[in-house]
Amino acid sequence: MKVAFASTDKIHIDEHFGHAEEFYIWEVGPEEAAFTGVVQVEAEAEAGHSDDKIEARGEALADCALVYVAEIGGPAAARLVAKRIHPLKSKEREPITEVVGKLQDVLRTNPPPWLRKAMLKGERPGFAG
Repeated sequence: MKVAFASTDKIHIDEHFGHAEEFYIWEVGPEEAAFTGVVQVEAEAEAGHSDDKIEARGEALADCALVYVAEIGGPAAARLVAKRIHPLKSKEREPITEVVGKLQDVLRTNPPPWLRKAMLKGERPGFAG
């Protein structure tokens, strides 16, 4: 599943969702994980209303199941959940690689129902793959 991380230094989860200019994307599974790229928020969206900023970020992260942030406001979190993106607040400046490892541990053992559902995001029903 694709997981986004809000970071200012590419190493730690240290950025507020609404202030993030870049999100670092990882593909995370129970046995393997890899950095796959960077999603940049369009500068044009930044000039608009705060709802436009939230929408721009939600659209940019549409194929992600989870997004880890330092902080996120309630309305922004609700908008993400409506798009089936689960926001998660990280501890202060937690290293992305540590969070990826912890997530893999949970995926290998017994993920909670919400996480099992998130893992299915992006898979097409009826297709084996």
